[in-house]
Amino acid sequence: MTGRPPNDLLRQLTPQDFELLAPHLQPVELAASHVLHHAGDEVAAVHFPCGPALVSFAVPVEDDREVESLLVGREGAVGLAAGRSPSLAYSRIVVKLGGTLVRLPLRALEQAQQRSATLQEVFSRYADCQFAQLLQTAACNAAHSIEQRAAKWIISAKASVGGAEIPLTHEQLAGMLGVSRSYASRVIQMFKARRILATRRGAILILDGTALEARACCCNDWVRKHFDEVLGAATAGG
Repeated sequence: MTGRPPNDLLRQLTPQDFELLAPHLQPVELAASHVLHHAGDEVAAVHFPCGPALVSFAVPVEDDREVESLLVGREGAVGLAAGRSPSLAYSRIVVKLGGTLVRLPLRALEQAQQRSATLQEVFSRYADCQFAQLLQTAACNAAHSIEQRAAKWIISAKASVGGAEIPLTHEQLAGMLGVSRSYASRVIQMFKARRILATRRGAILILDGTALEARACCCNDWVRKHFDEVLGAATAGG
């Protein structure tokens, strides 16, 4: 791969650092619901979501339910090891919104980091951001209502897709929230009654983005601010 994929983390790299990775990058087209890893699988590659693609980390809880602990789009990557290769997946890692992901063998990344301190710094800073995102999600799940969390996830999906129509089903939203499909449908119906959202087959349409943001918690904003501060410092060399 010679051009820069539409992934913010890859585009942030210096030309020299990107050239270390470019020969090992492989774009793959993956549909929604494609499972990258089940819990306990060895993770031998990093995947960089591009464009509208979104990947989720779904953690199992009782009653055969799963709760979304992390949603990763073009701002980041999934599969980064915590100091060892290969690592083991703790959760089910699944494509939430289909699209292009760029695959990079974890071993190739580690070898490139050994050759470049700046590359190692960028990915270390991203790991800090991802940990902060996990902490914020845990706090959000404990402190905020289903309505607030639903609005937050839909806004996250909108930022990734770049448009008002989100290819998100009631079942997928229920998985993000860790609730039943019927509960998620009731939340959507409430937003529809207030003319904030509309639905089409297999999609949610945002009618009033300002009202949706007013219903959401501020967790997305705090995470984005941390990303800007930490990764921005890496770009500035500070």
